[in-house]
Amino acid sequence: MKVAVIGAAGGIGQALALLLKNRLPAGSDLALYDIAPVTPGVAADLSHIPTPVSIKGYAGEDPTPALEGADVVLVSAGVARKPGMDRSDLFNVNAGIVKSLAEKIAVVCPKACVGIITNPVNTTVAIAAEVLKKAGVYDKRRLFGVTTLDVIRSETFVADLKDKDPGDIRVPVIGGHSGVTILPLLSQVEGVEFTAEEVEALTKRIQNAGTEVVEAKAGGGSATLSMGQAACRFGLALVKGLQGEEGVIECAYVEGDGEHAQFFAQPVKLGKEGAEAILPYGEISEYEKQALDGMLDTLKGDIEIGIEFAG
Repeated sequence: MKVAVIGAAGGIGQALALLLKNRLPAGSDLALYDIAPVTPGVAADLSHIPTPVSIKGYAGEDPTPALEGADVVLVSAGVARKPGMDRSDLFNVNAGIVKSLAEKIAVVCPKACVGIITNPVNTTVAIAAEVLKKAGVYDKRRLFGVTTLDVIRSETFVADLKDKDPGDIRVPVIGGHSGVTILPLLSQVEGVEFTAEEVEALTKRIQNAGTEVVEAKAGGGSATLSMGQAACRFGLALVKGLQGEEGVIECAYVEGDGEHAQFFAQPVKLGKEGAEAILPYGEISEYEKQALDGMLDTLKGDIEIGIEFAG
């Protein structure tokens, strides 16, 4: 398997590359690309880690060498949030970056599974889809918005609150990847009971967890290390699915049947063609139903912005 990390010199990209170097299956190839000239140095640094994963770094204007032959492309290129910014403030810069990268992917590795990390994910995934459609290579089974950070935050916060091992906690998170569009299905967490107050407080904390990090870093950036971990978990799940491992399920922001919106995060079964099946998210509580109804206009608006931008 060849995995390409695009935006590999950034905070997320470097954390992600470190984790993948340590955790990809033996014999995998890891390609790092960033516009920044430091990228080959990041690859050289990581190449000294004794794991059976080969690594190469590429810098400059053209990501083609990193993309050639890629099975999985993880896109973390873009600018980070600063205090006072929300994800929509990032839009103008990051939308252009995602559009140009999607144009390259369409030509160089149109069959790759692409995981978009670059915020605002609700919108950037729609941009990538439109670009791939225009190029005649769009396959909705192979394009994903990586929302795994919402999942690992949910698992961590629930485990902390209930004094459980986070490895034993599974929290499906549906909807989108910013603010009110993030909906953790706390009613479905097995072996744990919540009061109505706990549900409300936890849901809000999960929705605003990115801001928690931005403020704690006091102008020094946004979530990079936890996002690197989340992207690694999703990237490894894609690799396992592509290699034919059974029962690989992660929540991701994908184009489904359009019941709620054109793109929607929910549990996805990953397989040899990417998204093998989009799974139902099951019964939800009254609180969750109201939250779901309340987010849809925002989510649809975010998607529409992406479609218009790509047009």
